[in-house]
Amino acid sequence: MTHRIPGRTGTLALAVSAALLVPAVTAATPAAAATPAVTCTSGKAGLAAKLKKDITTALQNRKGTVAVGLYDRSTRTTCTLRATSAYDSASTVKVTVLATLLWDARKHNRYLTTTEQSLATAMITRSDNDATSRLWKQLGLTKIKGFLSAAGMTKTVPGAGGYWGLTRENVNDEQKLLKLVTARNSVLSDNSRAYILKLMGKVVTDQRWGTPAGAPSTVAVHVKNGWLQRSTHGWRVHSLGTFNGAGHDYMISVLTQDNSTMGYGVTTIQNVAKAIHKDLVPTKSTSRLYAPTDRPGEAFVPVPPQG
Repeated sequence: MTHRIPGRTGTLALAVSAALLVPAVTAATPAAAATPAVTCTSGKAGLAAKLKKDITTALQNRKGTVAVGLYDRSTRTTCTLRATSAYDSASTVKVTVLATLLWDARKHNRYLTTTEQSLATAMITRSDNDATSRLWKQLGLTKIKGFLSAAGMTKTVPGAGGYWGLTRENVNDEQKLLKLVTARNSVLSDNSRAYILKLMGKVVTDQRWGTPAGAPSTVAVHVKNGWLQRSTHGWRVHSLGTFNGAGHDYMISVLTQDNSTMGYGVTTIQNVAKAIHKDLVPTKSTSRLYAPTDRPGEAFVPVPPQG
């Protein structure tokens, strides 16, 4: 290729090799972002490294985007993956709705009404959407935001326009919520905490999937799941669980999106859960107190038609 440079006598021939241009183009391309790694810490020797290895292995070759939170009070163990990434909540926000209802009732020094108790039971145990919508509307965004502030859930953003299933949440905030539900604190009364756990322990059979997978018969299980399909990011599939017994007191939050099907997301979550339970509570027993269903189900969350 010959270039004529103006202002010079004669012609300066510049032999430019196309091959020499390639490195410059390559250098201008941003490097791909590294895949986040599981991070774990523990007060028990060797446990953090084992959990990191086994959770990482559980997620190996799994498609989709996964966020994980684990906290075990008994061994002071914490594991996280994408803990600050935001996800549409789907039905997992229903635990927040119930916590807000109880927090507000306590502020006004009153018990839940019979109607509120009925709605709360349907919302948690059957994931009833109509019940959730009624309680969401009754509470209003001011009270919901008030609870989130009191709970330190500063990155949780309530869904607009009554679409509570589009509340934006992350693993850090969900773990904060589960910590409040499972230990004495100034935000939720002991009675409120016990009520939430009781309902999470009575979830109907076809919604007993996710984080309970692999839980041994020696621990009590409380769970709330959610799923949602949209045109962007495919299926969101989430599971929140608390577990106590056998000398352990731990909670797991797994949020996922970009799943091809609901079942695919469920399997991803259960792979992670099985690894965690096995490492935290080793047992030779194959019995399960709360066996996850092999026919997962959930209630469709109301969302706008687009998006």
